[in-house]
Formats: sequence, C-alpha cells, structure tokens
Amino acid sequence: MKKIIFINLFLSITIFGFAQKQTFDVISFDIPKGWDKTVTENGVQLSTKDDGKGNYAAMVIVRSVASNAPASDNFNKSWENLVKGTVKVTEAPSMSDMDIEKGWNVITGQANYTDGAAKGLVTLITATGNEKMANVVIMTNTDKYQEEILAFVNSLEINEPATEQNNTSNTNITTTVVHDNSPLTGKIWEAQTLEKFGSSGNSNYSGGFRKYQYKFNANGSYQFVYCAASGLANNPLQLLQYETGTYTVNGNQLTITPLKGANEEWSVGKINNGMGAELIRKVLKTRLTKLKSSARKLEKITYPFTIEYWQGNEANALCLKHTQNTIREGSPGQNDQSCFFETTASKAEIFNGLFK
Repeated sequence: MKKIIFINLFLSITIFGFAQKQTFDVISFDIPKGWDKTVTENGVQLSTKDDGKGNYAAMVIVRSVASNAPASDNFNKSWENLVKGTVKVTEAPSMSDMDIEKGWNVITGQANYTDGAAKGLVTLITATGNEKMANVVIMTNTDKYQEEILAFVNSLEINEPATEQNNTSNTNITTTVVHDNSPLTGKIWEAQTLEKFGSSGNSNYSGGFRKYQYKFNANGSYQFVYCAASGLANNPLQLLQYETGTYTVNGNQLTITPLKGANEEWSVGKINNGMGAELIRKVLKTRLTKLKSSARKLEKITYPFTIEYWQGNEANALCLKHTQNTIREGSPGQNDQSCFFETTASKAEIFNGLFK
C-alpha cells in the first residue's frame, strides 16, 4: 500500500467560511460526492461505497466533549481511545506541528494500522478550545480516495471560535499562550563539551564531544537533540537522542511536553593514528549505519528559567534550573542548572531528517 501523507492538514481551516456546509456539533464540513453519511448521537461517519476490490475510506467527526486538559494530553488520550481502541497500531503517530486557530489548538498525527488482514493509514485531528475537545478520525487502506479526503479536510471549519473567557475554567486554571515575542521563540540554543584525556595539567582534546540542542518554534512546538561520541572508545559509535513536542511559557516557567522521540546508536568512520582532534571530531559526527534504535521515555517537566548574557561566550544563555536528573540534560550542572547558548542557524549544527 502506498503511504498517504497529509501534511499541515489544518493550514486551510478557517473559523468562518461562506460555502454552504453541513454542520455537526462544532465542526462544519463538505461531504465528498457519492459518499455515504451515517449520523449517530456521538458522531457522523462518511464512508465510500464498496468498489468490489476491498478498497475503503472512512472519516468520522466525533462529538466534542468537555476538557480542560492541554492540547497534547487531549490528543494522546484520543489516540488511545479512538485509534488504538479501534485498530491495531504498533508505531507512535507521526506528528505535524501544532496549529493555533483563534484559540483552538489543533494537533494532527498519523500512523499505519492493521485491522485483521486489512492494512491502512489512520489520521487523527484533535482540536482543543472553549474547555472542549473535538476529534476527526480518517482511515483508509488505499490512495484511491486521496483527492476526496484532502477536499474533505480542506472543507473543515471550526464554527465556534474560542474566547479568552471560555478558555479559563471556574477552578482558576491558567491558560498559557505562546506568543511570537516569547524570548525563546524562533531561536536555537546549543551547549557543547569536548572530551579530554591526560592529566588535568597536561590534557588534550581527543575529538570526542557531547552536544545538546533546543529549537523553539513560534507555533508552540519544540525540538531537542543530544548527540555524543568518544574519540577514546575502542569501537567508536555515535549516540543520537531526540524528541519533539510542545512547550508553553508562563512568566519564568518553561513547560516541556514531549510527544515522540527515539534513542539511536550509529557506526561512524574509522579513526586512524595521527589524526588531529578536529579531524577525529569530523569523523565521529558521520553516521554510517544505524546499529540500534529504541523508544525514548517521554518526560514532561516544568523548568524555572532565565536568559542571561555571558560575556565570556559573547552570547545569551538560556539557563534551565532543575534539581533532579532529567532525560534531556542528565544530572544538574553548576548551581543546579543547565545552560544553552543562543546560536544562529548558520552556525548551529542542523540535524536534518530527524523530525519528519
């Protein structure tokens, strides 16, 4: 089966449209020509007719339910209940960046599934706003209906704009919005240490390294990468660990909510005697063959943070305070904090291909 990729499905969604649409609960939509429509108390299902070859597609608009949970939590819960509770999914969903539509946070994810002998692709769209959660589920085992599915997605409209008043519950839960002028937004923050060998008074760089990188996007998503290799190892390999998810900033509090990630080990190029540290470091940064890959523990943490100018580094530093070991930064550093320096895109190491 050819895998169907729906990228940025909600880019064309608007709150108020002028086309004549059908409406169910808080979602308006167009029905593809010739598709069947089934309405129940809890949702609307649109489905193709039997083509005699076993090909099918179905799209379900689920009635919204009350929820004060963050958008990422709502998506994860819906994935467990609506997707994994219906078909067999063995992989984590491939996520698109979170989109914000007039107060509604929209997250899209998809994965391959099996349902008995059938194999297909399932897409979940979760919208969170107005103390509600709404979902759309799309399932198909063919690319035959791709145009109809994309037309349906492009027709979707949220017909109940969220308001600041409605997004604040009676229990005084604070709604945090990531603004474009957040001090973290659109920036890359890196930290690196280089491996040394020999006594402290007569030490030299070996070519080994450890690098940490955060990237915070204006749409509320983030990327984190840890990359390390030792020039002193008998059989050098590169450790590559990464994750992506959402973040919020509330005053001096940064909350990281990972949605997916992986830990990998890669073989690297050959190190020869007589190589200098810079050349060894270049060899260690090559990734030749993936030796091992495993799921990454996803750890939600809130950090108090500061941004300070470090004269010695001639750069701003993002300092995350933590008093416990974390998956991302490991043991706390000096003064129980880890610091990362603002780096321009031209100077930052770009980890291409990790977040597709």
